[in-house]
Amino acid sequence: MNIMAIKVKEVKPLNNMILSVLFENGVQKTYDVKPLLTEDLFAPLEDNPALFYNVKVICGGAAVAWDDNMDIPENELWIHGVEQNG
Repeated sequence: MNIMAIKVKEVKPLNNMILSVLFENGVQKTYDVKPLLTEDLFAPLEDNPALFYNVKVICGGAAVAWDDNMDIPENELWIHGVEQNG
């Protein structure tokens, strides 16, 4: 089964560790980063909440990231994001 990835067009950090993610197909979703904070990789976001606001789209929309080690791939954002109407 071939699942085509939907690339991220834009990401905006919201309050309470929520990302607003716009995909190239026009779908807007929100993604809660808080469950990831239990993983060591994402600990810097909990230790330095201001860092959360430095998120950016990387690799032509294949992921969003805060640095070279801390990223979330587009399929995770797509599958676990909550679609927003309007």
